[in-house]
Amino acid sequence: MSIQINNLTVTFQNKVTAIDHADLEIPTGIFGLLGENGAGKTTLMRVLTTTLAPTEGTVTLDGIQYHENNYEMIQKQIGYLPQEIDLYPGLTVQECLEYMGALAGISKPLCRERIQYYLEKTSLTEHRKKKMKQLSGGMKRRVGLIQALLNEPAFLIIDEPTTGLDPEERIRIRNLLVDFSEKRTVLFSTHVVEDLAATCNQLAVMKKGHFLYSGSVQDLLSNAEGYVWECKIEDPVKARDIEQKYRVSSKQYTEGGIRLRILSRVKPGIDCRPVPVTLEDAYIYLHNY
Repeated sequence: MSIQINNLTVTFQNKVTAIDHADLEIPTGIFGLLGENGAGKTTLMRVLTTTLAPTEGTVTLDGIQYHENNYEMIQKQIGYLPQEIDLYPGLTVQECLEYMGALAGISKPLCRERIQYYLEKTSLTEHRKKKMKQLSGGMKRRVGLIQALLNEPAFLIIDEPTTGLDPEERIRIRNLLVDFSEKRTVLFSTHVVEDLAATCNQLAVMKKGHFLYSGSVQDLLSNAEGYVWECKIEDPVKARDIEQKYRVSSKQYTEGGIRLRILSRVKPGIDCRPVPVTLEDAYIYLHNY
């Protein structure tokens, strides 16, 4: 499963261009999508889910071109978890998922089998009889993810799937997505860099409708290699002065002083040492250098 995006442009009626002549290939596996608010990520996902037609350019899903005549065929291959989701508050979790499965054309026995499997995978089995309106935000996200997985789509598009989840739940969801992506394509859009570092080999970084980067996580890390430094400062005033002079990606108070993680192409004029690059470092470096 491969998605090809060529010269994609989306301009709204207010003449705001959300995506500007963008090219991207999304291969099989988990593909990460990073970008600040307003970068164009949500617009891209709306195009990929067929809810928004592009102004210019083409999108193909395994050779099938995104066109109104093909939307029904494409939609059958897609699962989608939007950032905001409100699934039938008066239904129980089980009822809600069975209804969503019926809408997707899944037979009742198969649907119940899949619901049972994914409820166990997301630790929601004991909550299956609760009404949707009784669930916490994190639980609703997990139910939303299950509904996106029910038809076992070839192309799964998920927007901030770990929002509102505790650390153990986040790990469980990440592992589920990794297993699911073995022979499928998963577009994983998030602000949580740690989630992508734990799941993705490939990613793209968006900014103001353009792709600043598309490629392997390792190559993105290599771009910032040798430009990340760590120092420990005892004087808080001096630490603030350093923050004014350099891009600081991390600040931590310790017993021995304030530990700063600095991004700089040249060694800072203070006592510091080079340290391995994290994905968060590489992301910040890409945006600022």
